[in-house]
Amino acid sequence: MGKRIRVQRRGRGASTFRASTHKRIAPVQYPPLSKKELETVFNGQIQNLFHEPGRGAPLALVKLETGESYYTVAPEGAHVGQQIQMGGKAPIDICNVLPLGNIPDGTMVCSIERTPGDGGKMSRSSGAYALVAGHTPQGVMIKLPSRRTRYLNPLCRATIGVISGAGRVDKPFLKAGAKFHLMKAKGHTYPRTRGVAMIAAAHPYGSSKRGARKVTTVSRGAPPGRKVGLIAARQTGRKRRRRT
Repeated sequence: MGKRIRVQRRGRGASTFRASTHKRIAPVQYPPLSKKELETVFNGQIQNLFHEPGRGAPLALVKLETGESYYTVAPEGAHVGQQIQMGGKAPIDICNVLPLGNIPDGTMVCSIERTPGDGGKMSRSSGAYALVAGHTPQGVMIKLPSRRTRYLNPLCRATIGVISGAGRVDKPFLKAGAKFHLMKAKGHTYPRTRGVAMIAAAHPYGSSKRGARKVTTVSRGAPPGRKVGLIAARQTGRKRRRRT
């Protein structure tokens, strides 16, 4: 008789596999979009900078002259007391928030909205930024950190600059405990044992027999004890270039 594998235990939602969400400060998002913001400029100030567990870049608390406050991922160069501006008429300066339609080509932006008013969803990790590649009838063309291009609504807002903490991955962890606590804050398990290193009773891929390995692709409707590996994969391996 086998045992419950890791994905089965994780699916039950025990505290062992749960992220430490009670230590988080606040969600990162812009205030609701208004028509007045697009036509004028709101002045604001960075009140404080915070560290949030599991996040590579610091958070900045911004208070606007309207009385609204919001948290955003701090770009490089942001400091406490810095004056920022938000709106369609704001200048192209670090930490200012503008609609993509008002940002010139070649500008580095971060915390980009997918749809107008969603609060900012893209390019928010440490050291991330996107480039405004052009303004077309389809929308504003953005070159993302993944090197893909995407067309967005000109009313989508973005912050001028690059997310701080770009050199975070250059520093090694040195100790396994430091990596454990980072992964715990993100809700990930560490260390993570390979399935092929287990016995056959503990994992579908486990066995001491070094024969042909089982197929790693499984259907989406597979039971919890078998649903491991490449779930409902359309293809495996590297893509081959087609000769033209």
